[in-house]
Amino acid sequence: MGGLLAFSRVIDGLNERFGRIADYCVLFACLVSAGNATVRYLFSYSTNGLLEVQWYLFGAVVLLGAPYTLKRNEHVRVDLVYMSVSPRARLWIDTLGFTLILIPAGLYLTWLSFPFFWQSFLSDEVSQNAGGLILWPAKLLLPLGFALLTVQGLSELIKRIAALSGILEIATDYEKPLQ
Repeated sequence: MGGLLAFSRVIDGLNERFGRIADYCVLFACLVSAGNATVRYLFSYSTNGLLEVQWYLFGAVVLLGAPYTLKRNEHVRVDLVYMSVSPRARLWIDTLGFTLILIPAGLYLTWLSFPFFWQSFLSDEVSQNAGGLILWPAKLLLPLGFALLTVQGLSELIKRIAALSGILEIATDYEKPLQ
């Protein structure tokens, strides 16, 4: 189990770095948006390239931030059941969810999205908008994000199994969202 937990720490570190990239993408998206609005109103100039950069950055925030959110145990849950059971039952719910839903879905979505990206990369696909950008970097975010989410699910599964075995302690506390 020690080797698996070491592997889990490597995955956690990787997704920690991608989570930091996602954090900076939020900042860059705000700066690009503000810059685009400023240029549009002051100089009556706009370009589709700046608008596309914004949605590239938004895609990066979502797809690179999701594994980091899972790592931090801040993802969405069906909290009606989760909040009313014991910590051990929560570990079992997580274990079953990762095994039966998250990891298989992540593998499938990675497998489906890779050809979508690869075809765009090989053809050097460009946006059809005037002044648009190349599309493959945005499309790369799909298989990359799903792959990172899948391996983070694997990391979380390893930690849950270790916790169920008594090797590791995991806080299973979950606070219901305020909204």
